[in-house]
Amino acid sequence: MRMSFLLALLFLQCSWRLQAAPVAWPFPCPEDQIKRYTAQRVEAPIRIDGKLDEPVWAHALQSPRFIDIITGEPTQHDTRVQVVWDQENLYLAYRVEEPLVRAKYTNRNDPIYYDNDIEFFIAGRDAYYEFELNAFNTTYEVFFIWSEAYEKGGFAASPEFSREKLRPFNGVGLTTHPRGGRLGHFDWSFPGMRTAVHVDGTLNQDQDRDRGWTVELAFPWRGLEWLAKAEQRSLPPKEGDVWAMDFSRFNTYKEAPPAKDSGGWVWTRHGIWDSHIPECFVRVMFSTNAVSKAVAP
Repeated sequence: MRMSFLLALLFLQCSWRLQAAPVAWPFPCPEDQIKRYTAQRVEAPIRIDGKLDEPVWAHALQSPRFIDIITGEPTQHDTRVQVVWDQENLYLAYRVEEPLVRAKYTNRNDPIYYDNDIEFFIAGRDAYYEFELNAFNTTYEVFFIWSEAYEKGGFAASPEFSREKLRPFNGVGLTTHPRGGRLGHFDWSFPGMRTAVHVDGTLNQDQDRDRGWTVELAFPWRGLEWLAKAEQRSLPPKEGDVWAMDFSRFNTYKEAPPAKDSGGWVWTRHGIWDSHIPECFVRVMFSTNAVSKAVAP
C-alpha cells in the first residue's frame, strides 16, 4: 500500500512539473522587447500632403528612433513614426533622415523593396496587410491570409479572395512560422487609401546633400474589415483596443564596418531578416484622448 501511495505521489509531482513547464517563445524577437505605443485621436481631418506641418504632428506621440531589425543596434540615420486616428481614418507620419534621397520605381506594385523605402504592416488574427512606399510616392501592397484560415475564416467564399488570385508565401527569413504558410493577394488595393511624400532636398541629385523625406498616410477604417472580422473588432477602434502594427525602413545601402548594419531598420526588433512576423509587431493601443490642439511652435 505504501509503495502504491509513493508511486502515485511521484506521478502527480511529475505531471505537475510537466504542466507547469513554461512554453518557449517560438519567435526570434525577444518577447519582453516588443514596443508599445498609444495612438491618440484627432478632432479634424488631416490634409494628406506629406509636409507634416499641421499642429497635430507637432504634438502627437513620437516613436523612438528606429533600430536595426536583426541586432537592435542604433542606426546611421534617424527614422521616426507617429500614429493618430479619427472616426474615418488611421493616420501615419514618417520622418526619414536621408542625406541622398533616391528612388527608382514609379509604377504601382513595382518591386519597391529594391528601393530605399518605408513599410507598414497591420495584422488581424487571420490575415495581415503589407504597404511599402518610396520617395516617388510609388506604392506596393499585398494582403496576406494564413493558409489554415483561408477556409474557416470565410476568405474562400469571397470573390475578392478567390484562390486563383492568391499565391503561396512562406515568409522571408522565418520560414518555419508556427502557423505555417500564407496566401498572398499581390494585386489587392486598400480602398480609399491616401499617400503623400515631401522631399526636403533634391530627389536623385547627388551633387548636394538632402535632409530627408517625410510621408503622410491615411487608411480608412472600412478597408480593415477583413482584418477585424475574425475577432469582430470595432472599426473605428474603441478606447483601449490594441492592434499589432509594424513600421520599418529598408535601404539599398549599409553603414560601413565595424557597424553591423543589416540595411533594415524598425521600431521594434525582429531578430531576423523578416517583417512578416505579426507576433513581433508594435502593440498600438487606441485612446479617445485628443491630441493637443495647441499651435505648433
